[in-house]
Amino acid sequence: METMKILFLGYADSPLINYLRSLGDEVLVTSDKINPAFIKENDIEFIVSYGYRHIIKSDVIKALPDKIINLHIALLPWNRGADPNFWSFAENTPKGVTIHYIDTGIDTGDIITQKEVNFTNNDETLKSVYEHLQKEIQELFISYWPQIRIQKCSRHKQIGLGSVHFLKDREKFLHLLTAGWDTPIADIKGVFTLLSSR
Repeated sequence: METMKILFLGYADSPLINYLRSLGDEVLVTSDKINPAFIKENDIEFIVSYGYRHIIKSDVIKALPDKIINLHIALLPWNRGADPNFWSFAENTPKGVTIHYIDTGIDTGDIITQKEVNFTNNDETLKSVYEHLQKEIQELFISYWPQIRIQKCSRHKQIGLGSVHFLKDREKFLHLLTAGWDTPIADIKGVFTLLSSR
């Protein structure tokens, strides 16, 4: 198998970086904004986005068609965009993790694979749930990466409208996070639905 030059967009301490390198591929890591010139100068052949805070522009997508994926801790099409963990509880929507191709929308690309994850213990906090979802998405990626890498993975369009949120959407609900990310999920379950029905 020929080696590949992969650009990892996101946290420099992600365990997935060492996983990718263990397979013999060269991995470049950045959390900065990128453009087509960066892709060309560094001979990038594939992009993995995980925890990346910037929108990947259409000119970058055109430079690497069908070779840019994102790891998102939500069961798409639910909770696209920012703070999927918070919104899945606040709006009482399905929870899970998804690996998908990146297109010009916000988390709207074709789904490669996903897994629903249920949380029934009300003692869980937003932080503990987040950590659990991170573990799930990493395991899912490791399972599917060999197929994704050689473009032999399945893909399908997202079905349904789902939901999307932006960073500013959470601001009016910050008072609910009485213990920050250690706030129990029981304290915010369905709260958005309740407030909007008053």
